[in-house]
Amino acid sequence: MLVIFKDKTIRGVLHNNEWWFSVVDVVGALIDSADSSAYWRKLKQRLNQEESEVVTNCHGLKLKVPDGKMRLTDCANTESLLRIIQSIPSPKAEPFNNGLLKSVMRGFKKFLIRKSQLIEQGIIANGTVVARNGFNNV
Repeated sequence: MLVIFKDKTIRGVLHNNEWWFSVVDVVGALIDSADSSAYWRKLKQRLNQEESEVVTNCHGLKLKVPDGKMRLTDCANTESLLRIIQSIPSPKAEPFNNGLLKSVMRGFKKFLIRKSQLIEQGIIANGTVVARNGFNNV
């Protein structure tokens, strides 16, 4: 799953029926720095020193990197991501906080509700379309 914010791509993954987003991608969208990874490392250290739980709530999840491989990436769910964003002094943080994630999450919740309805109706099972009337979907 990819989201675009201010011409920056933010990778996301569905993990345990919840959307998680790459923290480095979000940091990169909010700051004017060539190395958002270094910024996240320093911010993570500062948050740890403040004994913030937000870093503890980040998980290494596999996301596709530019070379096409899947690599472990620090990811945060919406709640943790909003707390991380509050720690970043950036004029871009407020619009991100106020709009993008909330609207994206509304869309994903609708998607998950629709998916569960299709499962209940027997139209899909385990993410696969169930054959109807003897025909297989190819």
